[in-house]
Amino acid sequence: MPLPPTTTPSGDEPPIRGRDDACPGALRLHPADDGSLARIRVPGGLLTARQAAVVGRVAEELGDGRLDITSRGNLQVRGLEAGCGAELAARLRTAGLLPSDRHDRVRNVVASPLSGLDGEGYADVTGWVRELDAVLCGGTPAEHGELSGLSGRFLFALDDGRGDVATLGADVTLIATPDGGALLRMAATACRAGGAGADRCVVADDVAQRGAGGGGDTPRAVLWVRGGDAPRAAALAAAEFLTRARESGTRAWRVRELPAQHAVTTEGVAARLAAAGIDAVPRPDAPGPQTPQPPPAPGLVTGPEGRHAVSVAVPLGRADADQWRLLTALASRSGADELRMTPWRGVVLPGLSPDDARDACSALSEAGLVTAPDSPWLGVGACTGRPGCAKSLADVRADTARMVADTERGAGGTARGAAGAARRAGDTARGAAGAGRVAGDTAPGDDRDEPGPGTGTGPDPGLVPDPGPGPGLVPEPGPGPGTAPLPVYVSGCERRCGHPGGRWVDALATGDAGYRVAVRGARRDTPEADSVDVTAEQLAGAVAAARGTT
Repeated sequence: MPLPPTTTPSGDEPPIRGRDDACPGALRLHPADDGSLARIRVPGGLLTARQAAVVGRVAEELGDGRLDITSRGNLQVRGLEAGCGAELAARLRTAGLLPSDRHDRVRNVVASPLSGLDGEGYADVTGWVRELDAVLCGGTPAEHGELSGLSGRFLFALDDGRGDVATLGADVTLIATPDGGALLRMAATACRAGGAGADRCVVADDVAQRGAGGGGDTPRAVLWVRGGDAPRAAALAAAEFLTRARESGTRAWRVRELPAQHAVTTEGVAARLAAAGIDAVPRPDAPGPQTPQPPPAPGLVTGPEGRHAVSVAVPLGRADADQWRLLTALASRSGADELRMTPWRGVVLPGLSPDDARDACSALSEAGLVTAPDSPWLGVGACTGRPGCAKSLADVRADTARMVADTERGAGGTARGAAGAARRAGDTARGAAGAGRVAGDTAPGDDRDEPGPGTGTGPDPGLVPDPGPGPGLVPEPGPGPGTAPLPVYVSGCERRCGHPGGRWVDALATGDAGYRVAVRGARRDTPEADSVDVTAEQLAGAVAAARGTT
């Protein structure tokens, strides 16, 4: 159960942005307590083995040696020395990882990571990824507008029809259809006309519950296009958003931030596509993928023609130098000569023979990576914490590792005692969160962002922190058949940077050795009334009770 990508709650008013977003990039480094941070965009998570080797050397020679995989399948390098920006950019350009300086931060594209590998889905969308990236970086302004004006938070999702990334709340989503085409879907505008003429924002869960049409006064635009036109259509849809954002005067970063009177409409997108020679058929009632699938589970992935892939989860999304070198070496020996990073902070290695895939699983497991679908690391995440973030009250990653270790060995008496205290804290019914939902299916229209870099100097770049402390625990009964435990996120401060979407267990540091455990993400949750404070040693038991695994 990989950790769902993060979501940012909407406010009561459509935001009026007074500045561009501050998301870091390969050229815009961000200072943190442990040195500067660079975020390297990797559209679709697709890296050649050579590119992976270059990034690994960059991390070792310019940074702290480790690489973070983000919730959009991008990479972060931490611990960069001041003044290394020029050398970093030069290395990335040579490797083909910085094709356009002006478009560095707008190349946010997630894609179905098993597309073309396991015989599922309706199309291999890796071609769409590469074509969309080329259009983003090289499209003519006359046709697409200046797409470098997109914020660093704007997101494209390319789903091969299985439904794994279609649920990630992207601004523009392409979903492959059985007839060789694609549904082009815009996020619903979450702001609508409200009382006294004011614009009110609808919470993401409400938008999701209305289905593909978005509901209310702001239905999302859904059009069918030919598969060959899909990447260009996605870029044109983004250009339509930029036009609406300029007209609104709000400088919106995401589609859902637009006020209702400036919403992206089916008619507006269709007209723009027609002007570019792209036929589009409105499909306002088109369903999503037939059966949305969970993210790839760790382990072997059987593919056609005797080729296998290996799905790997990276604990807390951070690979050390030895682990990354192993991943790169295995990728270079495969027939595909590539690796794919996933929005669930994992890696897929395609193109292996059955024997090589089994050997790869063993080697990766020995290196501390996750290749078993029942690992206690699955569904567990944490912010940067100390020492990288001055605002953090604890070394949350060390405490999280201890929590997972305690879980793996069955926890001790103190953890069991905390579990009992958690169960006594209240008795609220468990939500119907199935395995697919917990693994990444939060409400369509959710505002998802990558984990904050932990600067310790204010809100993390491009991230709107969850306001308010919100301590609380809603203990859960054990998961029933076909369900998975709630995801867990351990945070060093009340900003909870990078927390998952949907419903989740919140472990918030209250000091050097204390945590407050709560269940968050649904309106029925009452964290202020139901909570438990525990020591770091008791964290495993309290979290197990909240997840419903005790």
